[in-house]
Amino acid sequence: MTEPQVWTLIGVFTALMFGMLTIVSTLFVQVVRSEIGGLRSEVRGIHTRIDALDRDVQALMRHIFGIDRD
Repeated sequence: MTEPQVWTLIGVFTALMFGMLTIVSTLFVQVVRSEIGGLRSEVRGIHTRIDALDRDVQALMRHIFGIDRD
């Protein structure tokens, strides 16, 4: 373990491993953020559809039964 080449290889290997760990963790964080953003937009879309459904049901109630539901 006194050879300079061995220590150089250990240093290079360590640097490569830290670099790979950094790249993988950065990409993982980006993927998680984009998935959360997609989920947020999907929930907003569902909320909009539920609001539209509620509006349609209220219109049907007024039309069929002649009553207002508030």
